[in-house]
Amino acid sequence: MTTLDIDFVRAQFPAFSESVLQGQAFFENAGGSYTCQQVINRLTRYYTQRKVQPYAPYDASRLAGEEMDEARTRMAAILGVETDELSFGPSTTQNTYVLAQAFRQWMKPGEAIIVTNQDHEANSGPWRRLADEGIEVREWAIDPETGHLNPSDLETLLDEKVRLVCFPHCSNVVGEINPVTEITAIAHAAGAFVCVDGVSYAPHGFANVGKLGPDIYLFSAYKTYGPHQGCMVIRRALGELLPNQAHYFNADVLYKRFTPAGPDHAQIAACAGMADYIEDLSGHHGGPSEGLAEKGAFAHDLMRAHEVALLQPLLDAVKDRNSVRLIGPADAEQRAPTVALGLNRPAEPVAAELAKHGIMAGGGDFYAVRALQAMGIDPEKQGVLRLSFTHYTAQDEVNKLIEALDHVL
Repeated sequence: MTTLDIDFVRAQFPAFSESVLQGQAFFENAGGSYTCQQVINRLTRYYTQRKVQPYAPYDASRLAGEEMDEARTRMAAILGVETDELSFGPSTTQNTYVLAQAFRQWMKPGEAIIVTNQDHEANSGPWRRLADEGIEVREWAIDPETGHLNPSDLETLLDEKVRLVCFPHCSNVVGEINPVTEITAIAHAAGAFVCVDGVSYAPHGFANVGKLGPDIYLFSAYKTYGPHQGCMVIRRALGELLPNQAHYFNADVLYKRFTPAGPDHAQIAACAGMADYIEDLSGHHGGPSEGLAEKGAFAHDLMRAHEVALLQPLLDAVKDRNSVRLIGPADAEQRAPTVALGLNRPAEPVAAELAKHGIMAGGGDFYAVRALQAMGIDPEKQGVLRLSFTHYTAQDEVNKLIEALDHVL
């Protein structure tokens, strides 16, 4: 495995050159990442040269439309799906609500969906509301001690009534990477479709959704070094089965069927910058010469190896503290570098104390209220301290974090 060139990586992110951010170590990446230069360049070019209605015959408009199409084509290739199976919407939460409306119209009273209490509320709340329409909602519950989702527990919930199983690739507080392919196979064998919330996983490497196998995969571009867009893969078999949610004359265009809001032209075009970054990262490290899926997989593994190496010392530093409850696995290989800590005091003031040491982190419930409650943590009075990083984090920043934790905890 090639070692990540951290100096090259950080050179792609203007934030690391900003004077106001010097001396600050960013550990709230699960809430949103820094933006890479490739995305900023495309967004600037669009707003300065192509900010017109796209797809008209004049040059500025033609180029605007071509760049939007380029973003969809290249990102879909990285994700291992067909171009029209990728949709862009205002946010992942909004995309999920639209999907829930489509399922509401398609499903019959008495049929069932399965949700977890490990999820961010965006992949739980919209589906749970279908109970008001006579849809049975079954909860696949986490282990209250570890936060773990056991696939065997899912099997006991499945029967011929279940139409959809929703779960996260990894939780934004538990951090454990769930076995998507295994879970998807279990659900498919029972005749159910699968919706995976990839928001907390995607910042650590784009998944090959085609190989993983779910019918829906959602993530947020603003957490994957891009603009504030929700990215949504819907595989063709399901997308053509569900009722159209857009204008009637867009019903025959798969990537428009579930995005009724007018698209943000500039931000969609700028998403091609995420593909630029992946290609640049792969190329710099001697990755595959052809194939966007292959380049994406190479970059994914490169990112993960770097993150795992930095994460284990942090886990080791906190797992045995008497005043700290580490949420999720203590083995870096099993999780994303999103580390939630239950403390014997409210977490938000602790995050404020860390800020005095140059650590940018957060405290609270992070919209994972159900997960925290299931693990016996009061979301309002206590919450968790969340320390999250990604592949552009450097070793000295993790060292600085551990030292600051020694002072604050």
